[in-house]
Amino acid sequence: MLNGLLRFIGRLPLTFNHRLGAGLGWLTSLFSARHRELTRANLDQYAMATGTHASDAMLATSFREQGKSISELAVSWTAPLSRQHSLIVENSGWEGVDAARAAGRAVVFAVPHLGCYEIAGRHIARNVPITAMYRPPKLRWLESAMQEGRDRGNATTVPADAGGVRSLLKTLKRGGAVMILPDQVPGEGEGEWAEFFGKPAYTMTLLPRLALAADAAVFFVFAERLPNGKGYLVVTEPLPEPFSADRAVACRQMNAMVEQLVRKAPTQYLWGYNRYKQPAGAPPPPTPHESTP
Repeated sequence: MLNGLLRFIGRLPLTFNHRLGAGLGWLTSLFSARHRELTRANLDQYAMATGTHASDAMLATSFREQGKSISELAVSWTAPLSRQHSLIVENSGWEGVDAARAAGRAVVFAVPHLGCYEIAGRHIARNVPITAMYRPPKLRWLESAMQEGRDRGNATTVPADAGGVRSLLKTLKRGGAVMILPDQVPGEGEGEWAEFFGKPAYTMTLLPRLALAADAAVFFVFAERLPNGKGYLVVTEPLPEPFSADRAVACRQMNAMVEQLVRKAPTQYLWGYNRYKQPAGAPPPPTPHESTP
């Protein structure tokens, strides 16, 4: 029944899908105090770091956009690939990927929790075979639908464990391409504290380590939602210089790139995600004077 519901929502025009998602986001903001407070706190942090103002209107828009990121899953997991590709009405920056591939470089795609990251991944896989790492959803019944939907076309998924990391490295060593969410909070011992919009965030070291090990080109990608369900604009931006061998500095480089994309569509970032949490067993965040500049 639940799979049937996903398929039904996935068949809706994107305009209606987004209206449904916006309503879901509004309801969540009403009934989940934790989600409401976390979104507000993270938006306030963004505003303080960028010298802007997190207005009530911006907060309300953020709730609606987060709801859309949920309703869109029905499209990305169940809709035919041809329909998903048709929703991408414009893309910018992909020529850099073509140049890197033509030069024989392996490629790491960093896709943050911004806009419709599932559609961003679908756009990448349409152009380049990719191996992507995933974590099982908290709702276990969703996993089969998620895997069915993602393992299509040129996309292959591997679990976020040691075996999955080995698969990613093998792919890169063969000159292939991998995709990772760079702003996923890592587990104990798998990250470094690095500033994200002016506040220390425990940041994964895996992506920089893989890129350095394979001398891979790195591109940051996101799919911006266009107004009124008009589709998506996919933005692709290269890492301007190779990652530092210093892990803390590399993590700051990575966070700076995510920040750069978030500034393009700040209300479409997943502010309800606890980006600044301290994972169990991880060291405490540094005091302000100790943070990586």
